[in-house]
Amino acid sequence: MFCADDLPPDKSAWFEIFLGVIGSPDPYGRQLDGLGGGISSLSKVCVVGKSEHPDADVDYTFASIGIKNTNVDYSSNCGNMSAAVGPFAVDSALVSVPKDSTVTTVRIHNTNTGKIIEAIFPVVEGEAATHGDFAIDGVAGTASRVTLKFLDPAGSKTGKLFPTGEQAETIAGVRASCIDAGNPCVFVLADELSVAGELTPKQIEEHPILPGKLEAIRRQAGVRMGLAESEDMVPDSVPKIGFVSKPNDSATNTLTIRAMSVGQPHKAIPVTVAMAAAAAVSVPGTTVADCLVGVSDGTQVTIRHASGTLDVAAEFDEVGGLKAATVFRTARRLMDGMVYWK
Repeated sequence: MFCADDLPPDKSAWFEIFLGVIGSPDPYGRQLDGLGGGISSLSKVCVVGKSEHPDADVDYTFASIGIKNTNVDYSSNCGNMSAAVGPFAVDSALVSVPKDSTVTTVRIHNTNTGKIIEAIFPVVEGEAATHGDFAIDGVAGTASRVTLKFLDPAGSKTGKLFPTGEQAETIAGVRASCIDAGNPCVFVLADELSVAGELTPKQIEEHPILPGKLEAIRRQAGVRMGLAESEDMVPDSVPKIGFVSKPNDSATNTLTIRAMSVGQPHKAIPVTVAMAAAAAVSVPGTTVADCLVGVSDGTQVTIRHASGTLDVAAEFDEVGGLKAATVFRTARRLMDGMVYWK
């Protein structure tokens, strides 16, 4: 994470800096000559600075960095990285907090989507709290909880909750729902792909057909959603795609989802994919709603992913508009200092 003031004001100069810091491009896909971790979830950059937006305290720009290529993609937001922005802003003195405060709210303007996110988290003596008893599946240990409330998340890139105007349609021979909440996403049914909904990331990666089929659906959906004029111009990062199934034990208010992120099976689930699923589940006729029955406005939905579960809630207004989506994460500062790039 960078403070905006520490980077050149000319955004075009960020390209070489981000690639050099992360260690891309790396033909071996390991990013050993940088801070990246060789998978899409560990090849990301955030820039945070004071905001002039009337409803925000800070501006936050997210960049997804290619691993084997030189892609620096600003076309989407990252929900998991959003969790770190509030604590980072407080600890970097971008937002002041009274010494006697025990909890604070940082209003974040995500420049990628133009949306506002409220980050609510405990503080101790003017700094973000690090110790707590909140746990996330797939993350070791416990920490203080960061509540992320994504306000008015519909239409983050397309301006519409359902960019194609349909709750479900056939794409590449498979029934799919295209929804834009947090990020543009596509959801298909595991049954229609002829696969089990509980596949592991390794099983997805090693499947002879599935990754290619999902990418074909994703690119066709991207064109239909208006994200690109042709399939080869669809960004790597959006739309996200996931396949959905009913829980194998018929649990209520529960979905099983496996998601792809920049061509790789996600080891858990992107937060924005979970948000989009929570929004779609309340709309009859979507592929997501087909896997879950009886969820009302504001009801918390449990999503089972490859590393455990994630709880997310979507709130709708009286006319069916998506007001907010809320998730709970953790974040803390590991270090600060100088990073050298070449």
